[in-house]
Amino acid sequence: MLFIYGRYMPLRWLEEILFWKTQEKEHTVVIREITPNLEPQYVNLLKEWEPVFASTEQCAAAWLKKCLPQPEQITPETAMQVDSLLYASVNQSRTFVAQLNMLMQHSGAVRSSPIAQTVILHIIRESEYFLHVISDITRSDNQAEKEADVKDDGGNRAEKASVPIGGHTLPPLPYANNALEPYIDEATMRIHHDKHHQSYVDGLNKAEKELADARKSGNFDLIKHWERELAFNGAGHYLHTLFWTVMSPQGGGPATGPVAQQINNDFGSFEAFKKQFSQAAEKVEGGGWAIVVWSPRSLRLEILQAEKHQNLSQWDVIPVLPLDVWEHAYYLKHQNKRADYIKDWWNVINWPYVNERFLQASKLKWEPF
Repeated sequence: MLFIYGRYMPLRWLEEILFWKTQEKEHTVVIREITPNLEPQYVNLLKEWEPVFASTEQCAAAWLKKCLPQPEQITPETAMQVDSLLYASVNQSRTFVAQLNMLMQHSGAVRSSPIAQTVILHIIRESEYFLHVISDITRSDNQAEKEADVKDDGGNRAEKASVPIGGHTLPPLPYANNALEPYIDEATMRIHHDKHHQSYVDGLNKAEKELADARKSGNFDLIKHWERELAFNGAGHYLHTLFWTVMSPQGGGPATGPVAQQINNDFGSFEAFKKQFSQAAEKVEGGGWAIVVWSPRSLRLEILQAEKHQNLSQWDVIPVLPLDVWEHAYYLKHQNKRADYIKDWWNVINWPYVNERFLQASKLKWEPF
């Protein structure tokens, strides 16, 4: 696909996302209309999805409007933004499909209506079709990158663009704000993502720009302050970006896949691992995190605490499964009962994604000492 579209590939993605999300938005309305006696919780679920799909649709339309007049000037930064939008779109559809399957199984109104069942099954298949299209294209692109050197105009191997100084952005949630209820409430998710995470992005961008100015001017009088801001906000941004993706409305239960075997090897059992992790999270002093990491040095999983975001952390490790235990992550629903929040959190862990990250992390292996 890259050989066909080349540097115009972001436009192809945007067109796909725009059509895709327009359909899914319309499907939320169709399901409600063909099932007039649909239970209130499912009506609310579909209504919550409608603005999510609309927002993604509008974002794709805005990027298309910006890029179409001069497609040859699509920057690496724009391409990166489109990749992020595509990633969010895929996660939205996966969650949407899973919830529609749940609706098919548990809604009495749907089960009693053959027409509703037929239409919803068709809607599920349409979203799955788009997911297959994206999967096939990205798989082909990855294979093409392995088999051929992608050259830039200077004859050098092209690299993925880095985030420009002060150019970090807030990633969209891969699910609706209320998708993790009853375990994590909608109001908390909205504030946590839209306000708190955005503040870390803003703080990181500010610190990077100030440090860039310091390099230009040679004035490093405030270096200690801005390095602290860089560490605090950068760690907050990166950990939260991971945090959203390690949760899922279809999550919970014991670990599965390769990470389950690694947990058994390193902690003796899943229950022992769960107890240690829960206690570590509960006993973080002040705000901070409990984090499962892969250690390339010891070649095993470890459980760490991080006060704030960066204090008491180890370097040379890769976060695999973080839990945010800052009060803003749970206070509206759980007040000061951190242990209750931790108990609920176990019901939303996205183990397939944790496995994906673990498998990638475990490929990195240093000489053990």
